[in-house]
This record gives sequence, structure tokens and C-alpha cells, in this order.
Amino acid sequence: MVIDVKDIKSKIPFLIRGILVFLLFFYSAYFQLIPIKLFHLDVHSLSDTENVILSTFSSIVVVLILIAIYWKELKKDFSSYRKNIMENLDIGIKYWMSGLAIMMISNLIITFVFKAGGANNEELVQNMIHSLPWLMVIDAGILAPFNEEMVFRKTLKDIFNQKWIFVICSFLLFGGAHVINNATNILDYLYIIPYGAL
Repeated sequence: MVIDVKDIKSKIPFLIRGILVFLLFFYSAYFQLIPIKLFHLDVHSLSDTENVILSTFSSIVVVLILIAIYWKELKKDFSSYRKNIMENLDIGIKYWMSGLAIMMISNLIITFVFKAGGANNEELVQNMIHSLPWLMVIDAGILAPFNEEMVFRKTLKDIFNQKWIFVICSFLLFGGAHVINNATNILDYLYIIPYGAL
């Protein structure tokens, strides 16, 4: 295998941008400090409703920043997507169905074979949904998926040329991001598989 120095040099701007985008994503909760300071909220006594509103606020800020960063590429990619819409839908549905099957089978194995409880991250999301369902539809159903696709797919796709290296890195990083902070035992790390599968 020959290492192409020119190819590595051409990836440096994408790598730097990728690192900055990942930092933006993982530290996005700090944007919640803006309304906390503006409205003099006590962070130690926030209600579930206030937490959902703050979470949605930080998601909106990240969406706006990501759109600003990737605006030209998003326009170009969307135009290309529309031109080949049937082919893209066909491929997208096939991969989504495969990922869904892997997610369901791995969840069943984790639950019934390893006797693990539900993913801790999922319990947190469920609590937030009960608190303010309509806003969580917007946050968890639209804003968060957009942010995650941009961070874990677009950013990594720009860095890795090889399809399988991109797929494996995206799988591990996306799954890990949903599990690592909330893992309480070794079995919790198995949830990287269902999270990463889609």
C-alpha cells in the first residue's frame, strides 16, 4: 500500500474542520448558558420542561452554525440528490432497512441473551418526551438527526476516502457518542451496535 502524501495534504483542511465540528457538537450544551444567564435561571433547580427548552435552543444554534459551515456543499449535494432522487431513495431505503434489522436484532440479543436493561440514553430521552412532547418532536425528530448526520456522516465522509473506513468510524463514533457518557456497566457498551447500525 502506497501512502499518497498529496492526498493526505488535501485532507488537512477537512480534518481541521472535522475536529472543530466535533468539538462544536460535543460542547453544544454550553450554548444553554446563554438563556440561563439572560433569564437568570438557577441551573440546580431546572424543571424537565426548562431542560427540554434549553436542549432545543442549543440544537437550533448548532443547526445554524452547521448550515453556515456547509452551506455551499449542502446546496450542491441537495441539487445532486434531486437529480437522482429515485436512485438515492432506492439506496437509502435499502441501507435504512438493513440498519433497522441490525438494530432490532442486536437490541433483542442484548435484552434477552445478555439480560441488559434498556439503554440509559433512551431513558433520558423518554423522560424529556413526557415533559414537553411537541418540542421534543422538533428537537429529537428534526434538529438532532440533522446535527448528527452532519457531524457523524458529512464530516467523516469528507475525511475518509475508503468507504469501509468511513462506515466503521461513523458506526463507532455515532454509537459511542450515545452510549459512553451514560454507560453504568460493561453491557451498556453493547448498545453501540444498535445505535451505530442506522
